[in-house]
Amino acid sequence: MNEVKDFAELGVSEALCEALKKQDITKPTAIQKEMLPRALQGQTLLGEAPTGTGKTLAYLLPTLMQLEAESREVQAVILAPTYELAMQITNTARELSQQAGLGIRVQGLIGGANIARQIDKLKEKPQLIIGSAGRLLELARRKKLQLNKAKILVLDEFDRMLDDQNLQNTADVVRLMPPKEELQILLFSATTSRKALERAGFLGTPEHIVVEDKAVANGLREDYYRITPFREKIEVLRKLTRRLNITRGLVFINKKFDVEKTLAHLRYEGLSVESLVSAGGKQERQHAVSAFSKGKVRLLLATDVAARGLDIPGIDYVVNLDVPENAQAYLHRAGRTARAGAHGSVITLADIKEAYKLELLEKQLKIQLKPLEPGGKAIPRSGQPKGRAAGHRAPARGRKDKGRAAEKKHSARS
Repeated sequence: MNEVKDFAELGVSEALCEALKKQDITKPTAIQKEMLPRALQGQTLLGEAPTGTGKTLAYLLPTLMQLEAESREVQAVILAPTYELAMQITNTARELSQQAGLGIRVQGLIGGANIARQIDKLKEKPQLIIGSAGRLLELARRKKLQLNKAKILVLDEFDRMLDDQNLQNTADVVRLMPPKEELQILLFSATTSRKALERAGFLGTPEHIVVEDKAVANGLREDYYRITPFREKIEVLRKLTRRLNITRGLVFINKKFDVEKTLAHLRYEGLSVESLVSAGGKQERQHAVSAFSKGKVRLLLATDVAARGLDIPGIDYVVNLDVPENAQAYLHRAGRTARAGAHGSVITLADIKEAYKLELLEKQLKIQLKPLEPGGKAIPRSGQPKGRAAGHRAPARGRKDKGRAAEKKHSARS
């Protein structure tokens, strides 16, 4: 499929190709090349590819092409694990339908939103439903939503949709739909585990397609800093934000309490920062993401749960204030930057007690993190050579000088 040059060759309709061109999307990615022809044939598939490689379009395009605008039944259901991801998918689907003139009605159904308003919207008879399993079940119990005519089911971040927290609700939604033999089921994620694959067995036996996108790896720089107590990590983050001139940094923290503490400290120091976890409701979370996306704040703090699946253009740095708990979490975090061919950096702050986690991540992911201290000097670990780690790209031209200028400018305040 490598010789394919455009979406039309993959079977995408002319109307949708034109809609994609309006968004400056003309060249299909590796996962799209593999999945689109199969999905358009109605196959049940499991697609695994790094974040930022176009998985959303890999299932949205064939889904939209198979829906009938004249129908007043729900024909397709897309489930996502977080509010932010579900709304991103909803907005993308709605924009594609409108720009292509498909006449497909798209409705997002998310927990935490006004259910009376959602019930009112369902009177418009949407053909495509996107949302959380819990809210779909609640609407079904109220007899406001019927899924027995659906023909397509998509699980985005399917490993999360089948984890201990979400498995039962996901299975209950599937029971509201036709038998799996009558459904096209599309599962997508950046990572999979043996447990997730085993749990997916009740959905049938999808063809498992794994795609590695070298463009993402080539645009990503990965480093780590060794820090001691957590309170010092917060101060280092403040200094790094200024020294590296971070314009849009996504900061991952393992515990909600530490997110709140970090937010308060950074705001006290005068940094523009928002938090997904601190926001209590849908509107507050929406405001935090919007302010970050528009560049009104430099840093967005989040836990893994809050930021899973976020697709925000222009994130130049991902900072792990805590070392991720496992390799999958690291991949999902790192995938928030260097998306769609752009360049980006991942910086992990680790204390002495977390050193073993770094070495385990390197072994599992077959990567080599470049050790740096806050001033930029390398700190070699046992068994790791000094200097630049193999396979790392140099920073984009101008970033180094820009960072030095920023460091001089802010050295008095740091």
